[in-house]
Amino acid sequence: MSTGVRLKSCCSMSLGSLFLMVLCPLPAEAHLNSTGMGPVYDGLLHFLQSPEDVVPVLALALFAGLRGTDHGRRALFVLPSAWLLGGLLGLASTSSGNSILTVASFLLLGALVAADAHLSLLATTLIAVLLGLGHGYLNGAGMGQPEVGAIALFGLVFMVFVTVAFSAALVVRLRQPWTRIAVRVVGSWIVAMGLLMLGWNLHGKL
Repeated sequence: MSTGVRLKSCCSMSLGSLFLMVLCPLPAEAHLNSTGMGPVYDGLLHFLQSPEDVVPVLALALFAGLRGTDHGRRALFVLPSAWLLGGLLGLASTSSGNSILTVASFLLLGALVAADAHLSLLATTLIAVLLGLGHGYLNGAGMGQPEVGAIALFGLVFMVFVTVAFSAALVVRLRQPWTRIAVRVVGSWIVAMGLLMLGWNLHGKL
């Protein structure tokens, strides 16, 4: 089996698994699930078990990677910083989050990846700031005790940093046209997930 065929097969399996994760999410908790290894690891686990956070972060990383090294570096440092700030604001808040933000993140970022949109570095920066503040706020608002939540946020933000670093770096290195098309196909899958989530939310309100 050639390298290209193996890569396509792995991409299909990964996308299928991601699709199932979004359709069958874990129960939402108003607090961190304990790993028994401390709040930092609890934050790591919280991010990894939250496809509503993982997918938009991955989408932004893919988009930044398509746009090149400068965009990738900007997303790498801006997104975690904004996420941390948003999380701290969420910890100090008594209001809960809104699922519409998650749906909008899927649709917008997925569409940008699918279209391979040629946005400026400033636009990428603003998107990273808005994504980080919004999702960070949702995370912080659901973490319960501020003291423990603040420490857990650092673990969560570290995973955001790692996800963007590896994903964007992988896409930046792609040179063959079909590999970039494969990344854009991932974006279309993310849009499809966002549409399913939107329909689910609207159906629940009818």
